[in-house]
Amino acid sequence: MHVPQVHYLAVLAAGFAIFVLGGLWYSPVLFAKPWMSLQGVTEEELKAKSKGSMPALYLQALLTGLVAAWAMAVLLNHFVDLTLLRGALVGVLCWIGFAGSTSYATAIFSQKPKGLWLIDAGFNLVSFIIAGIILAAWR
Repeated sequence: MHVPQVHYLAVLAAGFAIFVLGGLWYSPVLFAKPWMSLQGVTEEELKAKSKGSMPALYLQALLTGLVAAWAMAVLLNHFVDLTLLRGALVGVLCWIGFAGSTSYATAIFSQKPKGLWLIDAGFNLVSFIIAGIILAAWR
């Protein structure tokens, strides 16, 4: 299989955007409190669990965002007529077909609260849309 060339600066920007969105999404500004409540943990417990490992966790989160952005860039390169709207729609389609459906199946069998799935899956949906737009704009 031939992997098409991608615009790596766009991949970097989209991956970084996903990382920043994650920081905002799971912050007190947006969903930190309901997410912690649904997880059944306190802020103190989370801090204790991640004590000393935060740099590694942040690096891993950044890397996963970069991988997702790279994969989407490869996929978007198969579109001849790529617009910002089409980039966003491909992000939605990727979420429906891959992240949303599989994470929902995992959530129902692990009996996680639906609200927790909505917060986590919502982050993925918005991430994919933003990445699709950035990658389409810089193609």
